[in-house]
Amino acid sequence: MAETNPIRTTDDEARALARQLLAAARFAAIGVLDPDTGAPVVSRIALARAPDGAPLTLISRLSTHTGHLLADPRASLLVGEPGPTGDPLTHPRMTLTARARMIGPDDPERAALRATYLAQTPKAKLYIDFADFLFARFEVTAAALNGGFGKAYHLTPADLGL
Repeated sequence: MAETNPIRTTDDEARALARQLLAAARFAAIGVLDPDTGAPVVSRIALARAPDGAPLTLISRLSTHTGHLLADPRASLLVGEPGPTGDPLTHPRMTLTARARMIGPDDPERAALRATYLAQTPKAKLYIDFADFLFARFEVTAAALNGGFGKAYHLTPADLGL
């Protein structure tokens, strides 16, 4: 039996959907690697966009996933949530493969990221300046878009406008 490639050629419709998913995401599931065991660890993070559109989060050094990112910056982010009805697997979602770059309190980029993050996540003003918080800016290297049943695409950072 001949196998067929389930990945479609990336087109403008796929690019538009991927950009829409990323722009609408206010949180994401993050996958990181445990440096002691190599096992994947998944958590949920708040998500914003840096001034250039890159995914951005504010995370505490007290979180397990932060320690894992400090040891190994490789990460995956899953964005896109199921709608209120229907099979959750038919709703669009996208996995981003990325490297986290941590921005601490002394980094010159922090002030601009702070302002951008607060504009998108105003409730963070309660804890954004706590000493244990860092920004993680995700440098996306690839994306896998599942636009619904039978609609799978591989995307580049350029396809996402990054």
